[in-house]
Parts: sequence; C-alpha cells; structure tokens
Amino acid sequence: MLQDYLPIAVLIVISTGMSVIIVVLGHLFGPKRPSSRKSAPYESGMQPIGPGTRRMPVRFYLIAVLFILFDIEVVFFLPWAVVFRQLGVFGLIEMFVFILILLVGYVYAWKKGALEWE
Repeated sequence: MLQDYLPIAVLIVISTGMSVIIVVLGHLFGPKRPSSRKSAPYESGMQPIGPGTRRMPVRFYLIAVLFILFDIEVVFFLPWAVVFRQLGVFGLIEMFVFILILLVGYVYAWKKGALEWE
C-alpha cells in the first residue's frame, strides 16, 4: 500500500532539494550591490516620498490567510462530489457537518471584524 506513494515521496524530495539548491546558489553567487537608488521605489519618474519599504498592515495578511483557508477548504468538495453516490446518506450528512463547521468559522471571523476592509 505504501509502495504506491513512493513516486510522490520521491517527487517531493527532489523538488524540495532542487528548490533549496537553487535558492542557496542564487544567494551565494548572485550580485550584491545595494545602493540607495536601487532601494528607492519607482513612482512614474517622480521623486519618491517616504521610505522605499513600508510596513503592511496586519489586517491585509489576516484577510489573505482567511481567503486561503476558506479557499482550501472548498477544495474538499470535489472528492466528495466524485464519490457522492457511493457515500449515500452518511456522506451527505458528513458534508453538511463539514459545511456547518466552515460556516461557524466564517461567522466567527465576520463577527470579530476580520473581514472588514479599511
């Protein structure tokens, strides 16, 4: 049974290893010539006002994480839909429980103001 997953494990190990090697080689051998001109943002040819890097508000990251979370949860609908007829009523009840859990999380985030954009 586990032998069927061996090609997937090999693919994950090789792709992770290649990614790490490429990033490390780029960091070691890449050019490093920082200057104030390179770190200044390009704003349509105008002189930049303020620092080149600005802090992003935490609210942006919170909304992004919530989007990814609920988007990934929706991916679980496809396998359920493929085997829906084989699962019968039990599968339908389980999916309703799953949707209820998602709905509780969505309402909680909504009530806490996590979905408000300022």
